[in-house]
This record gives sequence, structure tokens and C-alpha cells, in this order.
Amino acid sequence: MDLNASLQIAASGMRAQSNRMRIIAENIANANSTAQTPGADPYRRKVATVTSNFDRDLGATLVEAGKPIQDSSPFRSQYDPGNPAADKQGYVKLPNVNQLVEVMDMREAQNSYEADLNVMQTTKSMLSGVINLLKR
Repeated sequence: MDLNASLQIAASGMRAQSNRMRIIAENIANANSTAQTPGADPYRRKVATVTSNFDRDLGATLVEAGKPIQDSSPFRSQYDPGNPAADKQGYVKLPNVNQLVEVMDMREAQNSYEADLNVMQTTKSMLSGVINLLKR
């Protein structure tokens, strides 16, 4: 595999993880939102997906962000009869977002992004070494 391919593979991973972090941030931002009307569904957690495609020109498999899917787990509910979004029993539906899970997913995405960044930095260093050898 040539060095250009390793740069492109790492870049595709960085783009996918960046998209994943954006979706996780959206989940965290909406973790305590409620529906606009009583009994309506609040924000539903999204899960990032990644697809892989073989690039014939590179001779390598690249990854790219897929379309996010919605988490079908049940909503949380909280007794809050004074809330405008409360149903007749006084319960408010809250998003199915667990902030602890989101923080752990964010950390994993950051680690993957950093690993891809390290690959790019190492490849750049190798390219510089090759150029220096050619100058001699």
C-alpha cells in the first residue's frame, strides 16, 4: 500500500468519526428536551452509522458516514404535572438519551479520530523522510 492510500484511508476515518461526534453532540444537546404538545413524542436519539466501500483506484476500503438511524428504545417519563407537555396523568415524555452512554460514545469517537490523525502524522513524517533521501 502506498503512502497516499494510507492518508486517504485515515482521512475517511476522520470524516466518519467527525460525523459521529456531531450526532452525539446533537443527542446530548437534546437530552432534556420535551415535546411541543402534551402526549407528543420528544426528541428521539440518533445513532451514527458507517459504511465501507472498496475504492478500486486506491485498492483499499474507505469508510464514510451513513445515514443516522433512530434509536427505537422507549422514552423516559417523569412526573411533572405543571409542565405544558405533560399528559392527563401528569407525566412528561423525555428523550431516550442516556447522557452517560453519549459521553462514552463521544470519548470512543474522539479516540478513533485521534488514531486516524496519528496515522496521518506518521505518514507525513515518512513522506518527509523519503523526500530527504531523494535529495541526497
